[in-house]
Amino acid sequence: MGNWFVWGHRGASAVAPENTLAAFRVAAVAGADGVELDVQLSGDGVPVVLHDRTVDRTSDGRGAVGELSLAEIRELDAGSWFGAAFAGEKIPTLAEVLSWGGGRLRFNVEIKDSAAGQAVLELARRYVRTSMVVSSFDHALLEELRRRAPNLPLAFLWEESGWPAALERAAACGAESFHPRVDGLSAELVAVCQECGMAVYPWTVDQAPELDICRRLAVDGVFCNDPARVLAWLCEN
Repeated sequence: MGNWFVWGHRGASAVAPENTLAAFRVAAVAGADGVELDVQLSGDGVPVVLHDRTVDRTSDGRGAVGELSLAEIRELDAGSWFGAAFAGEKIPTLAEVLSWGGGRLRFNVEIKDSAAGQAVLELARRYVRTSMVVSSFDHALLEELRRRAPNLPLAFLWEESGWPAALERAAACGAESFHPRVDGLSAELVAVCQECGMAVYPWTVDQAPELDICRRLAVDGVFCNDPARVLAWLCEN
């Protein structure tokens, strides 16, 4: 298994409701090294942990997260849609997750809404003892965060064609890692990242053949929805 880093994608989202404290707890118990989570801004400017622009898919509520207050979001059930055992699970704030995390895990905080950039930066400065890296598909946002915070750990997400240009921006920004979609992974991409001193963490790896490819290409770890299963595969091979 070497020094592979296993990230729980939205927590252990295959076995618990994504982006909830329940999913993060399951990932921690499974042995994940870190968890990836997504951040949107509530209507009153609070960073909440949610992937979509609306609360429809992962709660019993309706509407755009940016049009709901934190108090309204806190009233929602974010677990029943996944299973009765998770009824009553809440959409957490980023501050709540970072407070819970402490030294347990590393957090990959993906900014979905660029408007959340400043709020995430303020929390990163507040929770200095919590290990975290800020990632986004919005590379201009990451460059702006670098200007504001020279030492903030950053990661560039990528899923389209033309990775050399994205990788060049990541290197110029001093990113610590590059996160390509797994089906865009190549030996050349990994080699260039290594030359630039950046770790490579593909997403999202949930099948053994994909995991084998990642290992063969000598990436630094993977994002997965079921950390327990991936760790078991790694132990078996």
